Amino acid sequence: MGRAEIDEAPQPQTHASLVTIAEAFEIPAPVATIEPYGRGLINDTFRVAADGMCYVLQRINGAVFPEPLRIMSNIEALDRQARLHPDLGFRVPALIATRAGDAGLRTPDGSVWRLMTLIEDAVGLPRIEHPEQAREVGRLLGRFHTLLQSLPAEAMGVTLPGFHDTPAYLARFLSALERVEGARNDPQIETCVRFAIDRQALAMRLADARDRGEIPLRVTHGDPKLDNILFDRNSGRALALIDLDTLQPGLILHDIGDCLRSCCNRSGESANGHTGVAFDLAIAEPILGAYAAQTRDWLSAEEIALIPEAIRLMPFELGLRFLTDHLEGDRYFKVAEPGENLRKAGIQFALVEDIEVKAEDISVMVSRCFRTTVKWICRQAEP
Repeated sequence: MGRAEIDEAPQPQTHASLVTIAEAFEIPAPVATIEPYGRGLINDTFRVAADGMCYVLQRINGAVFPEPLRIMSNIEALDRQARLHPDLGFRVPALIATRAGDAGLRTPDGSVWRLMTLIEDAVGLPRIEHPEQAREVGRLLGRFHTLLQSLPAEAMGVTLPGFHDTPAYLARFLSALERVEGARNDPQIETCVRFAIDRQALAMRLADARDRGEIPLRVTHGDPKLDNILFDRNSGRALALIDLDTLQPGLILHDIGDCLRSCCNRSGESANGHTGVAFDLAIAEPILGAYAAQTRDWLSAEEIALIPEAIRLMPFELGLRFLTDHLEGDRYFKVAEPGENLRKAGIQFALVEDIEVKAEDISVMVSRCFRTTVKWICRQAEP
């Protein structure tokens, strides 16, 4: 798979330079409008309109994704699989080739851009408001995993090395903590640090099960949070999982846990304080019940048994990442103000704490959804 290039001097991201980039792809010219789109923290994303059609233009963050063209290859593989199984009703945004016939465009500054179709009449939801929306989320994720479970993990390239490697995130956090002199003198940092250290054994739980061969590598989305789910504007049916940059081999438990983490903290990831942070079982059960209806025939007993741990692990992992990024000077996640990553780490850790309080209820919920018996492995913080 090749890539086109713009043969002119590098330009800043002015409106004119964005139009030039967009018109290098195989779309009708001229571009009518181009404007920022979405709330992504990693890539720069724009909505492009041309000749009555709309597209999504993205600059892939090369500092995060070392092989951007591998992302496009994986998306094409997903699209082929979806076309083979139209009964699942899973929609994939189509990649638009450049006028040179390439999947991506590299500009002189080294940036790689892609253009995809915008799924029309689709909307995102800021939060889950009622059980049917929750069931739609579970159905969509279940259909997505069912669509891909027949593909061998090695069919997909690794687009983000080390993603969801919680032991590595823990090691990086501990290293950053040693390097930042005086960090623990800040009471807010110290509270988060102590929380993370007390639960550091949790970081190993799924990785150890994988290394022992108890759970398999599968093709996963990697980031199936609510922001990345599109719903039909009229019917409310969940249509598609977008933001496919982290589509790669992984543990399906990470997807399940991260989806529930995102959807079931109704105060959101940007809550102003920790008091309203809670894991909403009334949202979790219809999500997981609908997901189980799609997957219980092929998901392994070992994977099902570890779902409660995955629910606890994913906010812990994200909290570790926010906390580490704060200690390292906000290098990974975009922030609007100093201390934002520290505040977000506290929100995720508060969610972990509430999940621990609801441990038995979560085990009963998983058992009921999958029609089996699941026990909570470890409720309390580890020394």
